[in-house]
Amino acid sequence: MESVVARFPGLPYLASIVKKGLTNILKTGPVPKHIAFVMDGNRRYAKRRKQEVREGHNAGFEALASILELCYNAGVEVVTVFAFSIENFNRTAYEVEALMEIAKSKLSQLCEHGELAQQYGIRIRIIGDKSRLPKDVLKVANRAENMTKDNSKATLNICFPYTSRDEITSSIRSVVSQAKKGHIRSPDINEQTLDEHMYLKDSPPLDILVRSSGVERLSDFMLWQCHQNTSIYFISKLWPEINFTDIYMILLKWSLKRATEQDELQEEEEEEDVKTK
Repeated sequence: MESVVARFPGLPYLASIVKKGLTNILKTGPVPKHIAFVMDGNRRYAKRRKQEVREGHNAGFEALASILELCYNAGVEVVTVFAFSIENFNRTAYEVEALMEIAKSKLSQLCEHGELAQQYGIRIRIIGDKSRLPKDVLKVANRAENMTKDNSKATLNICFPYTSRDEITSSIRSVVSQAKKGHIRSPDINEQTLDEHMYLKDSPPLDILVRSSGVERLSDFMLWQCHQNTSIYFISKLWPEINFTDIYMILLKWSLKRATEQDELQEEEEEEDVKTK
């Protein structure tokens, strides 16, 4: 649809006005502080079009840019994306190299131009075991973090390379180290202690998790952060096919649901007040 609109003079501008109006509607209700994406389906997208896998991943990164614009315009404070699993290192050397080159290219663009990061005041954080990254990729990743470290309006967590098991293991290892040094007493170690040592410790609670491609599993992503109030949405479309409408409807559904819950809670509190008088 968007490609068709782009071929007609004036329609892209009209579409941007409509998107802005719809986004403003979202701002009138509850807005999630933290939303995460499992960007699944890039390889199948390329296969269906008889393209190289690299092209599918490129298309996936392009789709992410438009989704980030919607989220940040709506008032979302933190977006976390699953860019590369530690288990992805088991894929062919050709695909791993392609993914690393794409990541380096996109992060370099953010460093050199930074339109998206500067426009929305985005702080970029690379989340995961960065020691596994090639030196040239790590250099660009660190540069992206350093260049945006003073931005405070929004945050983009790029999980690269990452798995929840690695994050939880790292947290436990850190807590044990602190306990051995006497900084933490063993009886005081609890859920909050582990939470304070997670890679994502500085992010607010996860409100929404979205996975594309029709696969209904978390694939070792943010298992610790998914709690009883996290809304999980599975989309049948492949990640590069996801558009403004798909994510907008998820944000709208979440907002309406949260508004209803808040109204019900307020009614319960008012009833309790009446009983106590």
